[in-house]
Amino acid sequence: MTRYFIQRPIAVIMTFVALIGLSVLAWLNRPVSLLPDIDIPEMAIRVDYANASPEAIENNILKPMRESLATMQGLSDLQSTASNENGLLRLRFNYGQRMDLAFVEVNEKIDRLTDQFPADMSRPRVIRVNYTDIPIAKIQLIPKDAANMVESSRLAENVIKKRIEQIEGISLVDLNGTVDEQIKIIPDLKALERAGLEIESISQAIQSANQELGGVEVKDGQYQYYMRMAGRLNDAEDIAQIPVRINEEKYIPIHQLAIVKTAEEKVSGFHFFNQNRGIVMNIHKQPQAVMTELMPEIEKSIAQFKKDYPTLDIAITQDQSIFLKAGINNLQGSLLFGGLFAFGVLFLFMGSFRLPVIMGISLPLSLILSFLFFEIFGLSINIISLSGLALGLGMLIDNAIIVLENISRKRMEGLNLLDACVAGVAEVQGALISSVLTTLAVFVPLIFLSGVSGVLFFDQAVSVGIILTVSLGVSFVLLPLLYRLFFEKKKDFKKEDSRFFKRIIKGFEKSHHWSFRNKGLSFFLIILIIPLGLWAFWNMEQKGLPEITRMDAVVKINWNEPIDVIENANRSQELLDNLNQQLQFSETDAGIPQYLLSLENAELQESLIYLQFDNEEAKHEQLNVLENRIKQSYPKASFERENAKNAFDMLFASDEPYFRVQWQDPNLKNANPETVKPVLESFPADKFQVGPSLEEESSMILTIKQPKLLQYGIRPEQIISQLERVLGNYKISELKQFAIITPVILETDQKAFAELLKTAKVRNSEGKSYALRNFVEYEWGNRLKKITADVSGSYFSINLTEDVVQPNSEELISDIDQWANQNSLIQKISGRYFSDQENLKELAFILLISVVLLYFILSAQFESFWQPLIVIFTLPFGIMGAMIVLWLGGSSINIMSAIGMVVMLGIMVNDAILKVDTMNRNIKNLEKKDKESIYEAIFSAGKIRLKPILMTSITTLLALSPVLLSGGLGAELQKPLVLAVMGGLTIGTFTALYFVPLVYYHVSPLAPNGGN
Repeated sequence: MTRYFIQRPIAVIMTFVALIGLSVLAWLNRPVSLLPDIDIPEMAIRVDYANASPEAIENNILKPMRESLATMQGLSDLQSTASNENGLLRLRFNYGQRMDLAFVEVNEKIDRLTDQFPADMSRPRVIRVNYTDIPIAKIQLIPKDAANMVESSRLAENVIKKRIEQIEGISLVDLNGTVDEQIKIIPDLKALERAGLEIESISQAIQSANQELGGVEVKDGQYQYYMRMAGRLNDAEDIAQIPVRINEEKYIPIHQLAIVKTAEEKVSGFHFFNQNRGIVMNIHKQPQAVMTELMPEIEKSIAQFKKDYPTLDIAITQDQSIFLKAGINNLQGSLLFGGLFAFGVLFLFMGSFRLPVIMGISLPLSLILSFLFFEIFGLSINIISLSGLALGLGMLIDNAIIVLENISRKRMEGLNLLDACVAGVAEVQGALISSVLTTLAVFVPLIFLSGVSGVLFFDQAVSVGIILTVSLGVSFVLLPLLYRLFFEKKKDFKKEDSRFFKRIIKGFEKSHHWSFRNKGLSFFLIILIIPLGLWAFWNMEQKGLPEITRMDAVVKINWNEPIDVIENANRSQELLDNLNQQLQFSETDAGIPQYLLSLENAELQESLIYLQFDNEEAKHEQLNVLENRIKQSYPKASFERENAKNAFDMLFASDEPYFRVQWQDPNLKNANPETVKPVLESFPADKFQVGPSLEEESSMILTIKQPKLLQYGIRPEQIISQLERVLGNYKISELKQFAIITPVILETDQKAFAELLKTAKVRNSEGKSYALRNFVEYEWGNRLKKITADVSGSYFSINLTEDVVQPNSEELISDIDQWANQNSLIQKISGRYFSDQENLKELAFILLISVVLLYFILSAQFESFWQPLIVIFTLPFGIMGAMIVLWLGGSSINIMSAIGMVVMLGIMVNDAILKVDTMNRNIKNLEKKDKESIYEAIFSAGKIRLKPILMTSITTLLALSPVLLSGGLGAELQKPLVLAVMGGLTIGTFTALYFVPLVYYHVSPLAPNGGN
């Protein structure tokens, strides 16, 4: 087949040109995103209910929803949390569940429950959880005049938001910090008392004046008109002039009884950028959109907004596209340096510039052709698929070097150009196919991992399979053709190796002879790598992602005091005053945010602060200062800090606690701190963190005196209505002008609570007025802040950290069971501790499957049951070598170092396979199979394979080395991968050159100790 392609160069070249054209079109058509479009089987339901307690939200809303949703097919877990004014219900389904159908079913079930929900509550929002649905960037809108927040909010919602959403590829612009306008009516209680009126008189007058009167048809001769009755109010001035009736003859306008003014509505949250109040826009992209093309369009729109709206300061923050750019730059760097060093190494070893040029053509060509298969398999260009291409590049260079070197060796043996190309490819064809299959045998089983890991490895495994398959096609079809075309006119082909390689051959001969003369010492030195690698492994940290220089952080503060959102915002901004010199910028969300896609169960007393520092040292220093200041000034406050989450953190991090103990008490009638917490005194672990259901807050408990109501002839509804008027913002009516709806709110003076109860009046059926304080009583106390529940009902929980659980986990679990039995509790234990154990068992089983597949493939290749074991036994040495170099480089065991080990193992297996294949061929051609002849055959195979093994290893090591010398996000992410490849490949090269021949010599049936 190779001869056929070589003899038809025009047909082959035109075919590749056509494929390149199709691949370029496919590349331009492929969506570019941070992560694959993963259908995560999770959903959340947000409930917002103003002025509602956790008990009200749990009993009236969340509990009916849980009971209705618990019957859904494929539901694996259901958890809810109720807090003041909001609730959150999270549903997790089994992987493989159709989430589009589940989304429709959830909404249908909620619609059926609508009649059971409180009438003044907005419909619960159903949100599909998607780890790829994080904002690609944030846009900060800061009014230059703080008094223009209402106008700026309308501009943001009605203009800027819609203009950004018109950009192709943008799916949603999610806002926070906007504020609407309202009309406030502040009664003058003394004026009302002089006029003999109550507060509700004002409310009734406004409601009567603000009615839609409808219309009437009027006929005027041959014409007929529809006359609309103008009965609605338009603004605050209209309200101020409304007359309030005192008696049959006398009226008084509202402005003499109350202050009427236009003001901002009462909000439950604020957004600040650099301590200036503003509006933030979270920009979300469509799954098929190209992120690298979106950001320039957004930046172009922002530049235009700055010209069109000079009253606003506009900035872009938290641009997530930098991670994708880092991945693309790393791939470009790998390709560039791989090509340059491959050129240099080939020239140094082969003494010809033509071979590096052939390599320079084949590498980018293979990469471009891969995108055609991306289109066929429906893969997007993302961090995961790009990492798969980067992994395949090492094997691609390896295959090309092996084919080109083997063709050159055949020419040195005296074959003509055409025969050398055919024979050179044919000799290594089987071994290269086996090496590709063995690499796929490692990757493909990983797609069967459960959860998001399996979905991610699917993209990576497919992309690796694509580029390896393409590289084989290029190596077997294009490389021999290019070799012939480049060397066709070269008559004086060099029949010997370069001077540089001759020196290497001499050194190899001496070391090879020494290793066979000192077999015991050679085995000892090689096997010594195993304990050293294990020692390095036990002395390294195990993390999800490598340590990255992060100059940003997120601080979460809960004041744990009954303060309003204004005081919350003031405290948060006061803390940042002294940090301004160390900050590039800060973003603060104080209170409850307005984001549609928010999954946080936020509180009025919470602040979430994003901080971008000048450098990492300043970050740690200033965060410590901030924490100490909070502890000194606000001892009740809780302070949490962490690195700001990016796409990788969202993907690999988990909100699930490491070890959670939850319990239900069937005998508990009244849940409060005094009745719940005593059971924790006998808990078997000393150190634990209370869960959300055990957090406390100060609260006021108000009781209506029912006997007094009966005595004075007052209904309970009157007391509740009057309390709403005097204590909160009571909505009287609303003004409608086109699309703008302005609420009219009754607001009382901000007096002490006791004074409000004293001055507020309530009338009985006879028209007599009495002070509100005569019918209510109140007291202060602590209560549980949140209510957590699952399918079985509400529960309490505590969390344990890894250092508490790990020493003796089985004994701890037994003690917890005993503790629950002694206190008559129904307990359940869950957390990452158990899921990690399941994942490890699953991973171990899948790796076992990979090794078995590896053995099957090599057995078929070598037609032997024992030779595949030689190749497999080299893998632990490579892994241990990677561990040693990772430890020396100060790295950790993480996802990037694991990927590096897989890359390294692929190259190691390739070298070992070719070495064994060559030894088999040499021994098969022996006429006399004695001890000396077998040794010479093994030694000859070592010399034949020395050049491609060294070229592959040196090229890979040199191509990766610039990462260790450079900085930035991309380099820090790739450093563990590079160290793992360098360490494993260095040891792997020595095992291929020395360990494989030694083991082969001892276990070969033809050896003197045949098979022993």
